[in-house]
Amino acid sequence: MHSSSLFTNPYAIEVLRTKKEELVDGINDPDHLLNWLIDNCIFTPEKKMVMSSYRTRTEKNSRVLDMLISQGERACRLFFYPCLKQVEPKLYSKMRKYVSEVNEKIGDARRQLVGYLLEKDKLWVENSSEQHQEKKGSPRRKKQERIKKKGKETQLSRAAKNRKNQAAVGIFDAVAKGYLSELEKTLKDNDINAQNSSSETLLHVAAANGHLTIMEYLITKGAKIDVKDKKGRTALHRAAEKGHSDAVKVLLRHGAYLYSLDTESKTPLNLAAQNNHTHVLKMLLKEEARSHRNQHNFLHMAALKDESGLANMLLKAGASTDGKDERGQTALSYAVSQGSENTAKVLLEAGGSVDSNVVERAFNSNHPNILKILLEYSRDLPSDIKESALFRAVQQNLHGLVAALIDRGTDINAYNEMQYTPLLLACERGKAESAEVLIEKGANFGIKTPASDTALHVAVQAGAASITNLLLHKGMDVNSTNEADETPLHVAALHNRGALVGLLVNAGAKINAVTKEFVTPLHIASQTGNTEVAQQLLHHKANANLKDKQSKSPLHFAAERGDKTMVEMLLNANADPNAQDKEKKTPLHVAAMRGYLSVVEVLLAKKGRFGAKDMDGCTPMHYAAIKGNTEMATILLTSGKYKNIDDRNIWRKTPLHIAAEYGHSDLINLLLSYRAAINALDSSKDTPLHCACRAGHFNAVNSLVNWSQGEKANLLAANSLKKTPLQVAECNKTENQVQIVTLLKKKMLITK
Repeated sequence: MHSSSLFTNPYAIEVLRTKKEELVDGINDPDHLLNWLIDNCIFTPEKKMVMSSYRTRTEKNSRVLDMLISQGERACRLFFYPCLKQVEPKLYSKMRKYVSEVNEKIGDARRQLVGYLLEKDKLWVENSSEQHQEKKGSPRRKKQERIKKKGKETQLSRAAKNRKNQAAVGIFDAVAKGYLSELEKTLKDNDINAQNSSSETLLHVAAANGHLTIMEYLITKGAKIDVKDKKGRTALHRAAEKGHSDAVKVLLRHGAYLYSLDTESKTPLNLAAQNNHTHVLKMLLKEEARSHRNQHNFLHMAALKDESGLANMLLKAGASTDGKDERGQTALSYAVSQGSENTAKVLLEAGGSVDSNVVERAFNSNHPNILKILLEYSRDLPSDIKESALFRAVQQNLHGLVAALIDRGTDINAYNEMQYTPLLLACERGKAESAEVLIEKGANFGIKTPASDTALHVAVQAGAASITNLLLHKGMDVNSTNEADETPLHVAALHNRGALVGLLVNAGAKINAVTKEFVTPLHIASQTGNTEVAQQLLHHKANANLKDKQSKSPLHFAAERGDKTMVEMLLNANADPNAQDKEKKTPLHVAAMRGYLSVVEVLLAKKGRFGAKDMDGCTPMHYAAIKGNTEMATILLTSGKYKNIDDRNIWRKTPLHIAAEYGHSDLINLLLSYRAAINALDSSKDTPLHCACRAGHFNAVNSLVNWSQGEKANLLAANSLKKTPLQVAECNKTENQVQIVTLLKKKMLITK
């Protein structure tokens, strides 16, 4: 025989704790599981009411597991079997597999979760399963009933059964009349929890009739306190319903459950209240306050069901308006979340506290009226709560609530954590109705964001045309600037708000307003590629040739982006294709440098100078050579009729020098075919061949030394350091050094 202590092995709890995360994730139908737990008497029906306040599946699952752990080993074992097995068979099998693997590791077969540890509850499990099958009307249950019925009829004759029924009726009659002596004579041990046709026990009847002595006698003999009749009512329900306060007191003293729900989801307190038994109601409240602090209470339940009349009675009987449950929620929190408007009014009139949590719940509920009720019925809301509510109302564009909050004295120009006022927030979010209310109620236009943007800047950025129009009609300065000296028109250009350009210009916006960096709205539109805005600005006569602090025109920015459409638009508006920036680069330089062939073509077609030199003496052709772009080089050379093929920069390098330095052999061949000077000398007396050797570009060297049409590369040319191309190659340790040296020696007939 095993010691009985083995039956209290905490392994089921350990498994539940260890695998909690997996169980929470794996239980797909928490409500179905909860029904099984209640049907099998692991949880009371009242738990279902408590669980209704949890919104998500994972929250419900987590709470169920926590409650099971708190109820101990037996509850945890019965959770796994039969409940989990019936509701989530796959998950149950997974848990069983886990347990068996653990058992194998520790070599202790007695620690089976589904097996040995259940032996103690085997009979209970069988009975529970039968009851559950009966509710489902299963064929198995019906078969068991037939067998059971047949067995009983073989043991009892019809006469014996009739005598038993008559005896039972006699016992119930004695209890109803309060005859203790007669009850003592006829009562047998197995009759103590007998039930009549309405499923009432003797204790039900005694409680309903207020027979205290009989109640005490039955309880001492082992009568069960919380048995339910056909209506789901306990003895406490019956005593409370009839107003028998002393009977209620006896039942409470012996542990009767306060929150038991009948089939209509009513507690004993509900029945006392609906029958105006105020004295019983007060007694139940007193017991709740004594033994159920910081738990889900009667007032919470009334709030969840919107039972305003009951809530009023409870408050008059002394219930605390601000009592919190296990989740830290008050009755008002639940009323607000559920949209229980009438109960919320009652609680607020009774002085229920409105904190940030309640306000948050109100905004998150789908009941807009509850917010107005909070305002109308709450007493002296703190200013920070009202201000927080105002910002939330603006965010959700609840303009009616915005007006109500302002009318209740909320600071219309309050700041949030981002240092925005409600008006700035409404403009940023494009909440036109709320913005209109704020403006009409006198919001201050002069307040700016931390970046010194006005409400008009913010509205334009959001593309809020109606708010922009409203602000302008109210007289807001259309040319106000932020810390970068940007006007709302600059903001429109940056955020491509083309539809607002005309609105701003017609209101007096300066079309060519400049920032600290001398940037105009057209510069910004060109730089960002916002063609719609650029088109609108040019339509309103924006100057296409103004320059910023770096002397760049809008055309420079368009060329820099390779934006052919923008370039064409600006050129058609008479933008100068040869404008120079601080480095004397023209838009053609910029386009060539970035390799934008189509832009180069457009600029050349509009008389862009192919031979223009920047401050380094480089032409667009030099930059095309850096890119190795043969197609672009061809277009540039053709435009200049090949006259600029040997243009030199300040280092006296020709495009051929550049092509050799960057190793572009195709471009070398192209330039040589157009008669570029193969032996041109730069300021260091380097030829293109010197440049190619120094950079280690074998293909470039090969193209130069093997060129045979016209002048040939001078293999013996000495630079300012008296070095030939071969000597330069030998001195520079490049990847292709050996190949280049070998090639040059062969060409110089030094080696075969």
